[in-house]
Amino acid sequence: MSDKKLTAVDFVEMKRCGQMIAMLTAYDYSTASLLDSAGIDGILVGDSLGMVVLGYKDTLKVTMEDMISHGAAVMRGVKRALVVVDMPFMSYQVSIEQSVTNAGRLIQHTGADAVKLEGGKCYADRVAAITEAGIPVMGHLGLTPQSIRKLGGYKVQGKADDARHIVEDASALEQAGAFAVVLECVPAALAGEITSNLSIPVIGIGAGPLCDGQILVSNDILGMFPDFTPRFVKRYADIGDEIKRAAAAYADEVKANTFPNHKYSY
Repeated sequence: MSDKKLTAVDFVEMKRCGQMIAMLTAYDYSTASLLDSAGIDGILVGDSLGMVVLGYKDTLKVTMEDMISHGAAVMRGVKRALVVVDMPFMSYQVSIEQSVTNAGRLIQHTGADAVKLEGGKCYADRVAAITEAGIPVMGHLGLTPQSIRKLGGYKVQGKADDARHIVEDASALEQAGAFAVVLECVPAALAGEITSNLSIPVIGIGAGPLCDGQILVSNDILGMFPDFTPRFVKRYADIGDEIKRAAAAYADEVKANTFPNHKYSY
């Protein structure tokens, strides 16, 4: 594995070479540093931090200031991985000018490599304008959490008539200049069709094995978010249980006055 810093151009080249892309989310320096040293190709500072870090019920309360603070922390821990920062709710929906200004703020204040925004044809003009300003853009289709009220909940997207719309949206994002597209919670066959149609990488989350890469929320795969676990998540560790065990052992020793002992004293 090369130590070379990855860029949006590298992601497109990885697709061309048939090299799968592994992405995870991170929201702080320590986690980002660990993921980066493990060889993860891309780190998303997702607005999912609203749920798994800040305790909100959805992503809609996340602000630009939240994304800047967490994005900057992640960047301080990364040497190799491509870092993408989510554009939060209402940071790009109002106007093209607003979207470019806010994308610029995210890049200036975090040092991130790219931004991500949700939506297809209706926001293709934003993607084009941000890209024209010199900022790489990753798209996001399918289940788009910022539209959760409109979608009526966290449901699989792309069934029946919706499938054609997602295909068209993916093509529109590529034409607008996006360097990659995330597909969330869509049928595997549809994800495979879109992946084969695009020259830019398609990163799946709950979209089956036919994408060019995968992304999951790190808190989910590590067992650190107890509220719920989506069907598409595979748990690779139970860090949450280890944290509880360690905290309980520490509390027991403090209450029994066995910690600190001479070994841990000056």
